[in-house]
Amino acid sequence: MRSRQPYGVLACATILALAGCASGGGTSSSIPLGTGPVASSVPRSPTSAESQPSTPPPGSEDGTTPPAASDGGATTAVPTTTAPTAASVQPTSTTPPDPASIAMTDIASVEGAVDLAFRADDPTLFVVSRSGFVVALRNGVVDDTRLLDITGDISAGGEQGLLGLAFSLDGRHAYVDYSNKDGDTEIVEYAVGVDGVFDPTSKRRLLEIDQPHANHNGGQVRIGTDGYLYIGMGDGGSANDPDRRALDLGQLLGKMLRIDPTASGDSPYSIPPDNPFVGVDGARPEIWSIGLRNPWRFSFDRITNDLWIADVGQGEWEEIDAAWADAGSGRGANFGWSAFEGTHRFNDDQSADGSTPPIWEYEHGDAGCSVSGGVRYRGSALPTLYGYYVYGDYCSGQVRALEILDTRTADAEVVLATLSGISEVAQGPDGELYVLSVEDGIVYAVQAAN
Repeated sequence: MRSRQPYGVLACATILALAGCASGGGTSSSIPLGTGPVASSVPRSPTSAESQPSTPPPGSEDGTTPPAASDGGATTAVPTTTAPTAASVQPTSTTPPDPASIAMTDIASVEGAVDLAFRADDPTLFVVSRSGFVVALRNGVVDDTRLLDITGDISAGGEQGLLGLAFSLDGRHAYVDYSNKDGDTEIVEYAVGVDGVFDPTSKRRLLEIDQPHANHNGGQVRIGTDGYLYIGMGDGGSANDPDRRALDLGQLLGKMLRIDPTASGDSPYSIPPDNPFVGVDGARPEIWSIGLRNPWRFSFDRITNDLWIADVGQGEWEEIDAAWADAGSGRGANFGWSAFEGTHRFNDDQSADGSTPPIWEYEHGDAGCSVSGGVRYRGSALPTLYGYYVYGDYCSGQVRALEILDTRTADAEVVLATLSGISEVAQGPDGELYVLSVEDGIVYAVQAAN
């Protein structure tokens, strides 16, 4: 059972805060936490990096957009005493980032920009629109040619739409996550040409998952260095995990899934043999991790292969989860929802045993109300940002850099900028950062200020 007791108080850097969608005002509390146990004791061999790093307010209980925010105060951090467990941890820069030295440069306009992906040996940035299309961003210029256009096949708006894109390791196939006309999640494969154009005749549906409600759809897909497809699935929506799906091993909702896109017999995909619940009676073998509310954006550390998940909270707390590569990169991990919201006990009828607490949480209010992940920065243009986990909040519009210590704990965060309607903080092929605004349709490059 996870600990919920603070061990001390450490003043965090004062930030420009914005009021979120929750009632009440005042300061918010950001609490760094330990990593806790992993539910499975059989780790996957660690690898090195993801092929690329990924809604609107993904956490609103009724699927509606939270109201805009206004100025606020500061945060308070509570450090943990959790000890380091591996030498592979890559700490943050010893020089804290100065927000004045970092610029958010508007480099492109794409309606409903919601995800950014890239493929091997191609400098193109592929920008995903929630409305249902993909365009190329090359040398700072958006090509208006739609590489993929499925606007007529989807339900779009709110937390629905074309939500995620990933490429196979060889770049020849693409995988998209979208809400179909019935509002259900579809995971589809396309062949992709050398020119980056998706072949519509090659469409192959891998997976369709019923969505009982219009919110908490997840939407991120990523290819790991193992070549497998990772899929973030929300708990099915409404509020409070009403049907208790997130911890139910017989349900795909509220999970991180992992599949091999290769067909097997009559199935359009295969199950990786080392998935943690293969052969477990009553469990879906596609499941990689459980206990997630709405893992809207997740990423793999391109150096360590640690899995980072920004899981949108219910009504009070947002959380960031870290699953270390040498402990399996989330293999068999239980991230706690809906027994917990963050570190706080939630549904008492759900077991609290074996859950992994977040490395960081923050309270609804000035800091926001809907977390949008998020990658650990491994580029070279901003050395003081190296190793920080950079993420945003949809409600407050804050872009934040979270310090990660070599003790595998988070210590403090710095607000780098305040934008609007952040859907994702993503990385390009060189590890440099981009911030997407789904509301303004802007792609920002995170660069050194002049």
